[in-house]
Amino acid sequence: MRHSTQRDGTGQPIPLHGSKGFEGMRRAGRLAAETLDFVAGHIRPGISTGELDRLCEVFMRAAGAVPATIGYQGYRHATCISVNHVVTHGIPSDDKVLAEGDVVNVDVTPVLDGWHGDSSRTYEVGRVPVKAARLVGAAREALAAGLAAIRPGATLGDVGHAIETVARRERFSVVRDFCGHGVGRVFHDAPQVLHYGRPGTGVVLEPGMIFTVEPMLNAGRPEVKVLADGWTAVTRDRTLSAQFEHSVGVTGDGVEVFTLA
Repeated sequence: MRHSTQRDGTGQPIPLHGSKGFEGMRRAGRLAAETLDFVAGHIRPGISTGELDRLCEVFMRAAGAVPATIGYQGYRHATCISVNHVVTHGIPSDDKVLAEGDVVNVDVTPVLDGWHGDSSRTYEVGRVPVKAARLVGAAREALAAGLAAIRPGATLGDVGHAIETVARRERFSVVRDFCGHGVGRVFHDAPQVLHYGRPGTGVVLEPGMIFTVEPMLNAGRPEVKVLADGWTAVTRDRTLSAQFEHSVGVTGDGVEVFTLA
């Protein structure tokens, strides 16, 4: 594996993956997508986030993968599941039961043959309020806009700007405390991928770069706080949050999305 001559905002070198890396990410990404397809059929009022977590773990292990999050910095679960005003890193629990009208994000990262397929989706639980549905739709559209900006010679600032443009148009805010990241054989690698930015700024995209794009949109203000458990991040104003995430690779003429359904 080679590295770009560029470094990201943290000063870390950015890996450039070859064909073997892309093939590994295709397999891991496909399993991530299949896991999220599978769990979608179980999301309903009355089921706990703990049960959803167990279902995802069994599914990933049956496919020959291990969940990257188990044991990661002391984390004990196979998924992160974030409900309503929880922005990210929600901890699954049998005490947290989904109710009609909730929105819930499920984030999975199966490790298959050493490669990390990182993806998340936000689901609507039964019939949700109009604003909640608008937020979920905007988060999905913001991710699509970010992906459409990825090509060799474009910049990460272009990607962030495309995402933020959708959020602002829909009158939602983009969380700035968390970002996308390089991924591959390493769970969290360079580059950092901000979901806001100015066109033409930041790292210039090169074929072989592999990273996640995972914008989090809030119905209210963008500020978040992390709870005492050290993981759960919530909106400071208690408004709803929604997120979608894909793992992608920069190709010679555009982008390959590894975690498509």
